[in-house]
Amino acid sequence: MTMIKPGKQSFLVLAQDPGVRGPSGERVFATVDVPAERLALGPTGYRVKVVDFDAEACVLYKAHAYQEDAEGRLEDIFAAQLPPPGSKLRKKVEDQLLANPAFHGQNVYALVMRTLARFEYALGRRVHWGFDGHQLHVAPHAFVDANAFYSREDRALMFGYFRADQEPAKPFIFTSLSHDIVVHETTHALLDGLRAGFMNFSGPDQAAFHEGFSDVVALLSIFSLKEIVELALTQFNDGTKRVAIKSNGKSLIHRRALTASALTDSALMGLAEEFGRALGGMRANALRRSVRIKPSRDLLGSPDFREPHTRGEILAAALMRTFLQIWLRRIEELGTFDDGYYNLVEVAAEGAKVADHLLTMSIRALDYCPPLDLEFGDYLAALLTADAEIAPDDKRYHYRDTVLKVFGSFGIEPPASRTDASGCWLGFSQHASIQYRRTNFESMLRDPEEVFRFIWENRDPLGVDERSYTQVVSVRPSLRIGPEGFLLRETICEYVSRANIFGAELKVVCNVDPRPPGVNSNTPLTVYGAGTLVFDQYGQLKYHIARQMSDGQWQRKRLEYLVGEPMEEPEIGSAFANLHRMRANCVSCDETGKRQRSSSSPRAKRAQAVSLPTKGHLGGSA
Repeated sequence: MTMIKPGKQSFLVLAQDPGVRGPSGERVFATVDVPAERLALGPTGYRVKVVDFDAEACVLYKAHAYQEDAEGRLEDIFAAQLPPPGSKLRKKVEDQLLANPAFHGQNVYALVMRTLARFEYALGRRVHWGFDGHQLHVAPHAFVDANAFYSREDRALMFGYFRADQEPAKPFIFTSLSHDIVVHETTHALLDGLRAGFMNFSGPDQAAFHEGFSDVVALLSIFSLKEIVELALTQFNDGTKRVAIKSNGKSLIHRRALTASALTDSALMGLAEEFGRALGGMRANALRRSVRIKPSRDLLGSPDFREPHTRGEILAAALMRTFLQIWLRRIEELGTFDDGYYNLVEVAAEGAKVADHLLTMSIRALDYCPPLDLEFGDYLAALLTADAEIAPDDKRYHYRDTVLKVFGSFGIEPPASRTDASGCWLGFSQHASIQYRRTNFESMLRDPEEVFRFIWENRDPLGVDERSYTQVVSVRPSLRIGPEGFLLRETICEYVSRANIFGAELKVVCNVDPRPPGVNSNTPLTVYGAGTLVFDQYGQLKYHIARQMSDGQWQRKRLEYLVGEPMEEPEIGSAFANLHRMRANCVSCDETGKRQRSSSSPRAKRAQAVSLPTKGHLGGSA
């Protein structure tokens, strides 16, 4: 009899990274669930293909072949090998796992698939990568460098490895073993698939959003792993009475460890602990504790926060401070034991609930963003709208009020002319001018040609210039489930318009007059318009979130930025590599915000890492 395979599969992964230790000095592992599938060597599934070629050592590591048990589940031999904490064999087995390239491959595969599944749950549909093809290539040991990045041109995630302080006697540190780094890079790939236009060079906020949003997803995803949350909470030490105790079989945590400052300083708010310590005084993922940034409405205008990897910290700081405020509010509702102790499990569970809600909000907000030239204020409006659509009642924990207040303290405000009093996007109101009867809504659920016909028939009320070249770039039906079981059906469509003009035509086409400095009448320009159309389940247009080509104020702002900030690295595939290398080599960012670039480049190694065939695996060790 054929067994029915389960809908999910569990894999052992590192809960954060090898530098995070438990109370007995053991590394902290966790078991995570991913969608069940049949895996080929790599592991290779229908969405992720691990290609473990080490370009530095010129070695293609032997991949682990997964076997199925009697019920059709894949057998995780790594989980079966790991003794419980306190066992005499624990350290030996840990060292063996961390030195095994096959476990590295499982770690990245499971975390990439887990992140993909989380996005698909939040958005209520399948999520495509930002390139032609179904499988994202992942190279766990792509090159020797303190770096990791996503490359659209290579359809790949590249993870480097390096020695701390460049000392040969020290062991290698693998970025592919950092939960935070893997999730961060996966988020870049997913965001590229959802909003390809965000990879374009445009405005200070857009590249910063890629970095800040990826940090937020990485941080919030940690809170679903109870092992790491409970460990971090119990590590608080103020030099006085113990904050973590056992009483009547329950783990308790004192309120001194549950203040805003204590939680800010915990391991939960940092990225990639081992990665950061290995870089010493240089600021990297691990040291980017964005939540420590003091709120100020002047930060966005500060030169210290103009570059993408520091500007993105403002977005991360706003979301993580929101998380902390709501978490603390929920903790206050829990009962305490004698002398101010809380149930540790319940405290961690409340954090997980807040993180899950904010993560779902953050991902769903992408559907309510304009396709191009994103600014933090646009994302804030999208964040509030996404939550209001699926969870109208926000009276108990005031998520949206807290988001609006905290973002405002960092100078991030919703666009005043396009949002209501609560900060949500204004609904589409020109239904009397819209022509519905010439389009078929059932076809519009999946057919870009039908959506384009709708746009063309309604180009005047939608503000689409008929002289431009307009293309529908995505049509995405979604079914979402709210916290109370409420179902929301929507269809999200994106279009982009572009026109090749000369500077002399800016006034006629874009209402820009006078021309920005640096643009003369003969300057060739490509100008854009774009919009996100959100249809309800009846085919009525709910929102039109647009960047119109005729918006002179926006076009001037965009052109002034592009003229004033010449693009140093026009190649999309290298953008994240250079951006992350800048982050890794940034000295004293907290104080100065100045940058230094590394002269090394993993480009040739990267090309090798994804182009070799996967047959004929060679033995080897990392």
